[in-house]
Amino acid sequence: MIGFFLFAVGIVMTINSDLGLSPWDAFHNGLSKSINITMGQASIGVGIIVVTVNSIFGEKIGWGTLLNVLTIGAFMDVIMFNNIIPSFQGIYLRIIMMMIGLFIIGIATYLYLSVGWGAGPRDGLMVALSKKIKKPVGLIRSSIELMALILGYILGGSVGIGTFITVLCIGPIVQIVFKIFKFDVNKVEHKFIGQHL
Repeated sequence: MIGFFLFAVGIVMTINSDLGLSPWDAFHNGLSKSINITMGQASIGVGIIVVTVNSIFGEKIGWGTLLNVLTIGAFMDVIMFNNIIPSFQGIYLRIIMMMIGLFIIGIATYLYLSVGWGAGPRDGLMVALSKKIKKPVGLIRSSIELMALILGYILGGSVGIGTFITVLCIGPIVQIVFKIFKFDVNKVEHKFIGQHL
């Protein structure tokens, strides 16, 4: 649960940096504007769709997968509605805030993937593609972010320089965090829902 909360903290830090939304958040933002829901609700809805796609790719669903879908969006809404994370005016502070947010997202990704309770929807897609096409996880993650960016832009989500910083940096940051913790995503033995019943 700590990993999911940290994920929401990292996301809100990138949002509050006001440099442009990350690709997924640009997508959630565009979707929320289109159908009049919160960004957290959009995140949950998109998560359900991505889990379905992951199932088609052969990724199994774990308790961590479901918790990811249901909690990160809810935590985001709570953090944003209560103004828990401040905003800054200076460009340098905003850039620092965005980079710290991205590193927190990288650490959060490690924390919940390493327990082996199933990848979250977006990370499940990253894991599935990494296993199938045998490319570095950083490249896979950045490619997924780019697709979310395109969808977000089409839907009218907020896109700025921070969006492109995230596209270029999130993959390498996740890879660096995994190396720091000596974590190989391909060696994780996940426990899935059917195994727990």
